[in-house]
Amino acid sequence: MEKLDETTNNLANVNTEGFKKVLIKEMSQRLTENSGDANHLFVFPRFERSLVDLEQGALKETKRALDVALDGKGFLVVANNNAQLLTRSGHLFLTPNGELIDRNGNAVLSTQNKPIILDPQKDLQIAKDGKIYQDGEEVAQLRLVDTSDVEPVGDTYYRAKTALTSANAKIEQGYLEQSNVNPMLEITSLIEAQRRFEIYSNIIKNLDQLTQKTNEIGKA
Repeated sequence: MEKLDETTNNLANVNTEGFKKVLIKEMSQRLTENSGDANHLFVFPRFERSLVDLEQGALKETKRALDVALDGKGFLVVANNNAQLLTRSGHLFLTPNGELIDRNGNAVLSTQNKPIILDPQKDLQIAKDGKIYQDGEEVAQLRLVDTSDVEPVGDTYYRAKTALTSANAKIEQGYLEQSNVNPMLEITSLIEAQRRFEIYSNIIKNLDQLTQKTNEIGKA
């Protein structure tokens, strides 16, 4: 089921900017030998989350000043309640009071680890290093971080599993990074996962019937 669920989720986010596909690896599950239970005659595969595929997605030009894409390894940092999360989704907005937020209303953090407040009435330019300028003056800088391993926590957000370091990514203003999900590969994977799920479900059903018959013979 894990393989089926993750593949379905990957497909559902094929058009979500900044989304990274989740890779699943299969591990053999060793069952207790000589248990006397027919269900222990077979070893079934066990699927587990392996890692997030951080491969760069294609950059799509939007010409929107508040759209930013990260070209290279790294993440933006946003404040979500009392936690800080990482994201590569750069579809940003300004609130009426000038706070820079992502599409879900989370504050985008600066290198000072604080929310970024801008003048909504002024144009802005965002340099490749994340520095934000209004009227030619630097007013803030996007915090860009990197980490070797992340854990998905929903939507396009991730939690770092290892220490944060400075990112080498460059900001491309007026662009959005597309999902790195390949729909054809995911559809093929989904069909395979569905077939395997049906096969293992039938095996378990047959083993249950075999166990029941064995118990009936033992009682005769």
